[in-house]
Amino acid sequence: MTINDEHPDIPPAPPRPKTRRFAGTLDQISGSLTFYRVFAFVTGIMLLILVAKMIMDYGFGYELYAGGTTIDGEPNSLGFHPQDSVSGGEGISYWVAVIHGWIYVVYVIAGFRLWYLMSWKLGRLITIVLGGVVPFLSFIVERRIAGEVRRELTENPDAVRRY
Repeated sequence: MTINDEHPDIPPAPPRPKTRRFAGTLDQISGSLTFYRVFAFVTGIMLLILVAKMIMDYGFGYELYAGGTTIDGEPNSLGFHPQDSVSGGEGISYWVAVIHGWIYVVYVIAGFRLWYLMSWKLGRLITIVLGGVVPFLSFIVERRIAGEVRRELTENPDAVRRY
């Protein structure tokens, strides 16, 4: 039994408006957004380079080598050569993958920080994380996330922390 059943002349209370609360100050959110945008761009570029490297490696059988000597005895400074055709050189493809991996880790950390400060739901974090593993998607996700942060900050100016 509710109070309205006992007293039918009392109208029900109006629903309370949901108040938006961010987990950070405006400066923290702005700085986090800038950091996220930079690493979304860098991750996207590195992912495209990684895809090009994989196409060269697995599609055409070529590797980017730095230094060493080719099969013909020619010195190599930097160039694409068939795999295992350069002795004494370093395959650059391995380092492209390693560098992209570490940049992706920083990208995920940047996305997590922004997600936390904005107090978003888990689905948004998953979208951010997937943005760094699909070619070109980081550019699209970055654009949408940045627009959404700006829109939410504009619509909820009192929701940011003051300290």
